[in-house]
Amino acid sequence: MDFASLFWLFFILSALQPVIHQRMLEASRARLISRIEAKRGSRVILMIHRQESMNLLGFPVVRYIDVNDSEEVIRAIHLTDPEVPIDLVLHTPGGLVLAALQIARAIARHRGRVRVIVPHYAMSGGTLIALAADEIILCEHAVLGPVDPQLGQYAAASIIKAVSQKDVNEVDDQTLILADQSEKAIRQVREAVYELLRPKFPEDKARELAELLSTGTWTHDYPITADEAKRMGLPVNTDMPEEFLQLMSLYPQPVKRMPTVEYLPERRMGQPATQRRQ
Repeated sequence: MDFASLFWLFFILSALQPVIHQRMLEASRARLISRIEAKRGSRVILMIHRQESMNLLGFPVVRYIDVNDSEEVIRAIHLTDPEVPIDLVLHTPGGLVLAALQIARAIARHRGRVRVIVPHYAMSGGTLIALAADEIILCEHAVLGPVDPQLGQYAAASIIKAVSQKDVNEVDDQTLILADQSEKAIRQVREAVYELLRPKFPEDKARELAELLSTGTWTHDYPITADEAKRMGLPVNTDMPEEFLQLMSLYPQPVKRMPTVEYLPERRMGQPATQRRQ
């Protein structure tokens, strides 16, 4: 075989390597999902949002909850017997309120037990979905987040507060319109959260939590830990099944540069007590 043939063979194999690797990951995920479903007797649904890069140009693209996600999740729920439990794995920064609320209402209406599993984080719209579940399973360091609506780059609650501190004659029409939209957005989200929580809590408690989570109590990226969520009274525990962490490892972040975190993937065990330095 001449040099030109070797070059083209190398080029073809290099071009196919990412495709082959992706197919192997997909097959590994399918096998593990099947084993988890058999073990837990549930339907496993995953909604994983990673930062991705555009082909050729390499610009980062942040994925978020959109209408396509809601269509796919709802389709999976419809394909599940009403009595079969659902394990919904969330890894997301949030996204469209419309799409998140569609998913939340679909799992709220599912008769079987619904567990939302959060290995790392489920912020904003991810938390809105989690509030509809019968049980929220967090890793020890995983977090949820507030569900207060955002209008563009600003929090709706902050727009209302800024306008309220000025004379109305000093505020331009566009800002007044934003304040009006902000009031409507907060009211709509607050009522949606109350709707999701009311079957699980007394009315006063459901109203209190809806107010706390949707009206700008914190910044939008505030991390609500498992301990804090428990203090709020949410149905949270940290009994994370190991197989879901294994599953997350099969959704690697696409890397186009030198990694910033690196370690040997094997479990590191401590020395037996008799071998430790005295």
